Parts: sequence; C-alpha cells; structure tokens
Amino acid sequence: MRAVPADSDVRRFHLKAAIPQPKLIVEEAAFLQQVTDPSAARRAWAGLTPDLLEKARGRVTTLAWVMFALIGAGALIDLLYAHLYVGASDPLMIAGSILLWALSGGLILAARDERLSHITVLRLALVYEVIICLFLAVFTPWLAYMEIGDVPYVTWVTPLIILFPLIVPSPPRVTLITAVAAAATRPLGLALLAAFAGLELPAMRYVVSTMSPAFAVVLAYVGSRVVHGMSVDLAEARRLGSYVLESRLGEGGMGEVWQAKHRLLVRPAAVKLIRPELVARDPARQGTMLARFEREAQVTAAMSSPHTIQVYDFGIERSGTFYYVMELLRGLDLEELVRRFGPVPAARTAHLLTQVCDSLGEAHEHGLIHRDVKPANIYVCRYGRQVDFVKVLDFGLVKLHHHGEEGESPELELTIDHSVGGTPAFIAPEQVAGEQVDGRTDIYSLGCVAYWLLTGSYVFEGNSALQTMVMHVREAPPAPSSRTEQPVPDALDRIVLACLEKDPAGRPQSVDELAALLEACDVGDPWTPARAANWWSAHLSDL
Repeated sequence: MRAVPADSDVRRFHLKAAIPQPKLIVEEAAFLQQVTDPSAARRAWAGLTPDLLEKARGRVTTLAWVMFALIGAGALIDLLYAHLYVGASDPLMIAGSILLWALSGGLILAARDERLSHITVLRLALVYEVIICLFLAVFTPWLAYMEIGDVPYVTWVTPLIILFPLIVPSPPRVTLITAVAAAATRPLGLALLAAFAGLELPAMRYVVSTMSPAFAVVLAYVGSRVVHGMSVDLAEARRLGSYVLESRLGEGGMGEVWQAKHRLLVRPAAVKLIRPELVARDPARQGTMLARFEREAQVTAAMSSPHTIQVYDFGIERSGTFYYVMELLRGLDLEELVRRFGPVPAARTAHLLTQVCDSLGEAHEHGLIHRDVKPANIYVCRYGRQVDFVKVLDFGLVKLHHHGEEGESPELELTIDHSVGGTPAFIAPEQVAGEQVDGRTDIYSLGCVAYWLLTGSYVFEGNSALQTMVMHVREAPPAPSSRTEQPVPDALDRIVLACLEKDPAGRPQSVDELAALLEACDVGDPWTPARAANWWSAHLSDL
C-alpha cells in the first residue's frame, strides 16, 4: 500500500477508508471547526481540547467553592466584629455578602449543570471575576474609611486579577478585556463611594489606587499568553494525523493508549503511541524498526477478519513517536474477564477460542505470527448488536514472523532488545529455545489461554519468569479439569493438552484444524447468542 504525505509536521499513512459521517451535534460542530482550521483553533477558547476544557471546568468549580467558603467566613467575621465593637451591622455590607455568596453558589451549580457547555461555564467565571472585584473595590475601601478615615492603596482586586487567568484559562484578548474591566472597578468603586457615601478624595488618590490594578492587568495578560500558548501547544501535540487525542486509557512499557476522535468525523478511536527511545536507542536500529512498523501496520490493516482489531491509520509524529489508530472497543480482555467473574464455562471457552482462530488463521496466511497470544491481547466486546464478540489485538508490533525475504537482515527475527519475545506464562517452548516459530507457536499460546479461561490459573507458575519459561520447555502440564471445580469435558481436556504439546508436530497443525476440533467438541449446552446476551445484561449492562 502506498504511503501518502499529509500534514507538514506529521508523516501519515492512510490505511483504511473512513466510515460514513454521522450527524453532528452543536458541540461537536464547534469542536470540529477548532481542530480542522488552525486559525479557528487559535481564535477559539484557548485552543483547548474537550478533556482540557473539562479539567478547566473542574478548576472553576473548586474556585467557586473556595470563594463560597471565604465569603461566608468573611461575612461571619464582619458580623461578629460589628456586634462586639460597633453595636450594629451595616445592612449594605450584609446584603453585599449575601449577594456574593449567592453568586458563588450559582457558579457552583452552573459548573455542575451538564446542560451548560464547558465554554459557557468559563465565560460565567469571568463575569463572576468582574462582579467579585467590583464588590471588593466598593466595600473594602468603605470599611477602611469607616475605621481609619482613609482608603487603602491596594485591595484584593489586584491579586484576583492575576489569579483568575491561571485558574480560568481564556484567550489572551478575552483575558485582557476581563482584566481591564476588573481593574476599572477600583476607580469606579471610589467614584461610587464619593457619590453615595460622601467620601472626599483628591484626584491623585484615584491615580495611585489605579496603579496596582493596572500592573495586575499586565501580569494577567502575560500569564494568559503563557497559559494559552501551552494549551495550544498541548492541543497541537495531541493532533496525530486526522485524529485528536482526548483522554489517556492506559500506558505500558513502550507507550500509551489514548481515546481519540477523528478530526472530520464524530468517530471515536483508540490511538497507541510507541516512543522509539523506549524500544530502540540506536538510531540505525530505530530506522529498521520504523520500516518494520510501517510494513506490519499495513499488513495488519489489510486483514479483513472481523475478529482482528481494525487499524485505521499509522504515522510518525515529528518528535519520532510512532502511532497507529484502531477501532475503540467496548468490553474487556480475557484476563480481566476471568479475574472479575471467575473461570469461563466450557461452552463459552470453545465459543471464544473459535473466534480467535478465525483471526489467527488469516494472520498466518499473511505470514504474521502473533507470538504474544495471551488473555490481555484478546478482547471480548459488545460489537454492534452482538455480544461476546472477540477481537485479537497487537498484531505486527515487532512480533512479525518473516519468511527470509531476499536482502532482509536476520535481526528482524528478533525482538527489539534481542530478548525472547512473548509473555512467560503463555510462551511456546520453541520461543524459549530461540528456534524457528510458525503458526503452531500461536496454537501453543492459545492452549495456555484456554487453560486460563477454564481454570483461572496459568499452566505453569514458577517463582520467576525464567523458571516459568523453563517449565514450559520441560514439564508436562496437568489437565485443565484437574485444576478447576467446574466441569471440563474430556474431549476439551484433550484438545487443550494437544495444543500444549512440547513438540509442534504433536499439536493441531493449523488454527483451522483447531477450530474444527473445538466445533466438533461436545461441551454440553452450546453457548448461544441468547445465553451471551443474558450474561452481558446481568454483568456488563453498562457497556
């Protein structure tokens, strides 16, 4: 498949045609404009992606709660002070405190109201900033004037102008307008006090009182530019080809998996990032790995088995990070399935394994030997209207079996760090010995997966990874039926033990042969779609 160039900062390879575009809702349409038009993204609300906007909304909620508590505490202190030393409380001060307390509570409710968009909540927070500053600009000088006959040069307006852009991110221009409005409350407050409370202040006092808020405006604008720049840089860093990263789903030794969204379609996807420095520190080695990664991703995308994870895109980000984009699945892997719900009945085990055979069978026809078949790489999910639908993951990641093409380096047969490929609990004896692998290697690992499903235990459990691998080479496995209390038919016992033969010649010679054995095996009541639907309804109805 031919590589096609894309964005100037990202090398991409289009591997799969996009699915039809669903109907866009208003929020998605707004986000679509941001991510498809760079100038629009910079004009948008700080260029934030949806998950960053959600985090900003959370900070607004925290800020509103803090202000709610501080205003309440301040009002209580003022009441006690007035009662002890003045004899009566100022009704205007009480009314102002109640108003601000109500505004803080209103901002909390707005931030928690899912009907309001994140941007709406951030805008309300900026309005809240100006109102708070106006209150402080009026009542702080008024209280000081009543006590000492003069007004302070600096009020809480100044730190609030600096603080808000750090908590409530907004584009620099919006921050500047808001900060100027907040700073203007300082001379405005003095003017109001002069007009309605009879304060007589010289003109120079207005100038001096405005200096610290004006200085705060400059700091707020500079701070906003820094925060805005970081937000835009982060948003840009999260754009990989046609996809935008939204939230991290997990991480492993070589990279991370993110939930992402197509920039032109409202289609969720999973993006796996592979950092080259973690798998090959030698630049020449990285080049070899990159060539393999590109070819393997293309081969994986070309496979059409419905039980193989679908790959949409592959690319190399300008920092050298490799990524590929897969369909986003709803379900859980077989490791989590057994850990959460215990061993799987024989009929269901055969049902799941048969689907895995379909995926591996097509892979073997393409020369792909998975070499890391394990429960964590087999996903059982809700797929359209079907449940208990199997997807096999992680094809082609430095575990491709090559047929010795002319001119190909023998080192391509090795894992990146020249170590034994595979997972110790599910590794075939020939992998441990460093011998030639083929489709029967995956069959051995699949036998280990079957063992895990039926018993909830590994075939061999040594005190170390090395001891476990040696046991795979030397020791005979006990029958699954001897390791579980649930019934395991004799025929299924024999199939699993045949898969676990040390000599590949003693195993089923292909996954098609294994699938035929599983389908012919008498496992009692078959695992029907109705049984599967009932199980999912009882245990995973939220997926």
